[in-house]
Amino acid sequence: MIYEVSHRTVYRYSLPVSISHHLLHLTPRHGRWQTCRDTALEITPAPSVRTPSTDYFGNPTTFLTVQQSHVELVLHALSSIDVADRPVPEPAETPAWESVRDTVRGDRSPEALQALEFTFASPYVPLASELRAYAARSFRPGRPILEGARELTSRIYRDFTYEPGATTLGTGVLRAFAMRRGVCQDFAHIQIACLRALGLPARYISGYLLTRPPEGKERLVGADASHAWLSVWVPGHHWIDLDPTNDLIPGREHITIGWGRDYGDVSPVSGVMFGGGAHEVKVAVDVLAAG
Repeated sequence: MIYEVSHRTVYRYSLPVSISHHLLHLTPRHGRWQTCRDTALEITPAPSVRTPSTDYFGNPTTFLTVQQSHVELVLHALSSIDVADRPVPEPAETPAWESVRDTVRGDRSPEALQALEFTFASPYVPLASELRAYAARSFRPGRPILEGARELTSRIYRDFTYEPGATTLGTGVLRAFAMRRGVCQDFAHIQIACLRALGLPARYISGYLLTRPPEGKERLVGADASHAWLSVWVPGHHWIDLDPTNDLIPGREHITIGWGRDYGDVSPVSGVMFGGGAHEVKVAVDVLAAG
């Protein structure tokens, strides 16, 4: 499936900004099941510095500096992405979760060492006893890891209420967990925290959902906006994606921008500025199936 994605972000400031620096994660990454066919980034006012690069996790980035005075900054990313079906193993045929935990602790192969990085606490994902206790209900001794992870995905979907505006970036995982409400970012962070609390590698994924659902299917929560989900490491099967907001294993309707330990590693736009005063942000995302 080929998608055309438009992601437009507009910052408006109450006072002029004299200079600003930004790091952008707005270019979809190449992967085993995804190819970015074409991408363009329109920026107004035009930056004096614009440097494409790749971050620690292999995600494409753009660093820019805007040096002229401005009260509005417009970032418009346009991309064409080809997303293919991805094979998913039978959950019952995946390794026992304890063996995955033990493998990532002792295996020194490049793949296991990479996975090990995603077992530790990170700025937005703490390790906490209450999250371990919640996760443990899905991971009885000897249970295949994907069976347990898939059940945990469904439990978060059932136990938590999707409520835009209920949380902010400052709310935190433990507060969102106690409230039993939030948005896709919160649900991804909660499931990642649950898995890491058991010693299992889990990483955060930033991306998009198809705006218009296929005929006969319900519209997915999170369309027309950036979306977030997660993936868990399953030895022999690489990383398997999970979407607790929609209770499913992502397929061709999920478009990946990038991944990291948590939201902070793949925030669409981050940076610093001089001046600006109060500001407002408006984001418009449109994902269309092109063929």
